[in-house]
Amino acid sequence: MWFIYALLSAVFAALTSILAKIGIEGVSSNLATAIRTVVVLVMAWVIVFITKTQDQISGLSKKSWIFLILSGIATGLSWLCYYKALQIGDASKVVPVDKFSVVITMILAFLILNEAPTVKTILGGIFITIGTFIMILK
Repeated sequence: MWFIYALLSAVFAALTSILAKIGIEGVSSNLATAIRTVVVLVMAWVIVFITKTQDQISGLSKKSWIFLILSGIATGLSWLCYYKALQIGDASKVVPVDKFSVVITMILAFLILNEAPTVKTILGGIFITIGTFIMILK
């Protein structure tokens, strides 16, 4: 089931890039990010209430709060940078560099989360890196 959600995530991320590139024309990248964020915020809370999980808020640990807030800050900074890059660059070049986050995530997972690197993950990371550079070369 995780694969289906991951695949849907990839499809929606692709749509996000294309729709954003079209919508950001003539608009401040910061304003565009703010509008997107409001839409995501409303959608997320609607889903929380539909699934009746809002009562879990009181059970969150201090550690969860801290790391979820830090994650939110990282997300916001990522979106601000992404929209600015998308505004001034070609989507076909911005998106591959943005998706290089896969390799960075793998490295951080090995270093911070102590996930075990395998030959498969290392080779995959190398191929993603090579592919990213091939796609952004002129």
